[in-house]
Amino acid sequence: MQAELKQTGLSTRVFERMRESGHEQVVFCHDRVSGLKAIIAIHDTTLGPALGGCRMWPYASEEEALIDVLRLSRGMTYKNAAMGLNFGGGKAVIIGDPRRDKSEELFRAFGKFVESLGGRYITAEDVGTTTDDIATVAAETRYVVGLPERSGDPSPATAYGVFRGIKASLREVFGDESLSGRTVAVQGIGNVGYHLCRYLHEAGARLIVTDIFQDRVRQAVESFDATAVPADEIYDVECDVFAPCALGAILNDDTIPRLKCRIVAGSANNQLAEPRHAAELARRGILYAPDYVINGGGVMNVSEEYHPSGYNRDRAYARVARIYDKLQQVYAISRSEGITTAEAADRMAEDRIARLGRLKAFHLPR
Repeated sequence: MQAELKQTGLSTRVFERMRESGHEQVVFCHDRVSGLKAIIAIHDTTLGPALGGCRMWPYASEEEALIDVLRLSRGMTYKNAAMGLNFGGGKAVIIGDPRRDKSEELFRAFGKFVESLGGRYITAEDVGTTTDDIATVAAETRYVVGLPERSGDPSPATAYGVFRGIKASLREVFGDESLSGRTVAVQGIGNVGYHLCRYLHEAGARLIVTDIFQDRVRQAVESFDATAVPADEIYDVECDVFAPCALGAILNDDTIPRLKCRIVAGSANNQLAEPRHAAELARRGILYAPDYVINGGGVMNVSEEYHPSGYNRDRAYARVARIYDKLQQVYAISRSEGITTAEAADRMAEDRIARLGRLKAFHLPR
């Protein structure tokens, strides 16, 4: 078995990693017919069933996929707690190229694995997957949100929450939330990034954009009069706000010294390569909007499907707008306690989990 684990690129440190990060369960999913290779990670279900999207990405190795799903699922626990939702944190990743490897069989096989968990994990759209993909998953499981006939694509709601968070961050730094005349550098023009550019453009911001896919860049340039730069040069542009909207770990020892902004506020998950990088941003006078707070709009939107009266868009977006207030709360904790904004966000989330986790459990008849 040890040799087999080494051949796959994984190691017996899986359990050690779970212990260190507080994970409850990790499920490795394989289907020979469809070629499905997926990992579902359930981090913490203190507040309720684990809710989090399914990402599809051409990971370089299975080890890389495992590390990503562990980080993402832990982030969902904190995100759902910070957003005041009655859900725990989970995430799934499918190893594959979303532009080439999708099939009905693949997503139906994934749905069967989700259903086998009996509701401990609820899945949704994420990077590399669409509402149509999730509809296919739903053919095999009840435990799915974000279907087209319900709340639909969560990307616009995520973008709206980031937009509100950027305004809260501008007020914190400049004392004025207006975007008129401000420059925002957007890294990643995917589903969320494109909608964010639309909100920013309509508010009067000047946009500098980049993406690894040039068709997306051209669309942003044509639609929003944006300025395009090569992918690696986005860190060097002078701007008021740097908005990471692609993948994670982009704030690191190499990129932080290159930033010429006052605010980092974007939709990407796990933006900090290491926790210490939050302190490095603060040392350089850059306000960091903790990613799982500012990008919580999507999960707030899909969670509305569990409202007793069903999904209501106006009610959902009213809740998403309160990300502005949640970030103000984070910034106030950071100032008053002399800690980084990342630490302040963690404290806000952990306090809620701890308070509700101490409630007395009752025996419920079956």
